[in-house]
Amino acid sequence: MRALARNKMRSALTMLGIIIGVGAVIAMVGLGQGANQAVQAQIAAMGSNVLFVGAGTISRGGMHMGWGATKTLIYADEQAILRECPAVANAAATTGTQAQVVFGNDNWFTRVTGTEPQYIDIRTWALAEGDFFTKSDNDIAANVAVIGETVRKNLFGATDPVGQTIRIKNLPFKVVGLLIPKGQSAGGMGQDQDDTILIPLTTLQKKITGQDWLQNIMVSAISREASYSAEQQITSLLRDRHRIRSGQDDDFFVRNQADIAEMADQTSQVMTMLLASIASVSLVVGGIGIMNIMLVSVTERTREIGIRMAIGATESDVQRQFLIEAVVLSLIGGFVGIVFGAGASYLITTTLHWAVMISPFAIITAVVFSMGVGIFFGFYPARKAARLDPIEALRYE
Repeated sequence: MRALARNKMRSALTMLGIIIGVGAVIAMVGLGQGANQAVQAQIAAMGSNVLFVGAGTISRGGMHMGWGATKTLIYADEQAILRECPAVANAAATTGTQAQVVFGNDNWFTRVTGTEPQYIDIRTWALAEGDFFTKSDNDIAANVAVIGETVRKNLFGATDPVGQTIRIKNLPFKVVGLLIPKGQSAGGMGQDQDDTILIPLTTLQKKITGQDWLQNIMVSAISREASYSAEQQITSLLRDRHRIRSGQDDDFFVRNQADIAEMADQTSQVMTMLLASIASVSLVVGGIGIMNIMLVSVTERTREIGIRMAIGATESDVQRQFLIEAVVLSLIGGFVGIVFGAGASYLITTTLHWAVMISPFAIITAVVFSMGVGIFFGFYPARKAARLDPIEALRYE
């Protein structure tokens, strides 16, 4: 420590590369893991163990129509899934349209989804106030609606929406509930989940769209692990019900949320490793700086080395001395780098509002790596010092 303290500025500048490297690794890994956590939270907000069964695509005259073009997915399919798929816990039929919604002098263009009461249980979507519509509302095609937060802001402002009457395509609907905000959905499209109105399925089909088929069936498996079994059971059942022969394409699709979550996790891991690898370059640069400074130190202290060896110091003693100095520089730089990385993470969170999660594993890895850098890049200067000829070293001026 005394040897390092003789040149405080030089030692501080030598540690700077390690400080920046460790701090950058911690901040970048935290950024990657924070992004992964945010995406997983968005996927979880769609509901746990959820599968989406949707209307598929068809080909007409050589033209492939888009997803949702088939009209073969019906309410009886949902009932069959509940009855014949043991891995399925619950299901809710959904179909939707877009419509202009009016309240007083305000209006808003939004998604209107017809569904069943169990929809919010599958989506794990609670109500901020009011109640969800009931099975009896669905049976009689009642004109009741539950709105999302975005619709509330644009139509009602500071007014309490529950109990108010809105118009959807000139039909009056009583607002019976307000959904809690869910924010943007996971994925590249970033769809606003709160920009929606939920009404009974029968009301939408009979009074708004006139359709008797479904766009989607939202299914909840009994567990996340069982979602893959549920996917196979649903696919097999619907192919049989829709009389699809072997070799023919499905006229529906099944999307598993577990697959989306796993894919997002793998993507985030790759991005985290990429960010950490880029940040680790500065650790290598810092290590080269340590090696350069230690080589200069060996040259400056040649006479000191000669005196030590003349009074009995062995090669291993001298080598150990310079190696420890290099490791101490790296470790001090590593611990200061932890503070720097934590501060950088906090700054990113407060200024850019990005999710950053500081990982203890990243901290330990960065410090161990910095110590390894000190040993690796400090070995050559230490070895050079240990191999100096004592007689020549004593003559050195």
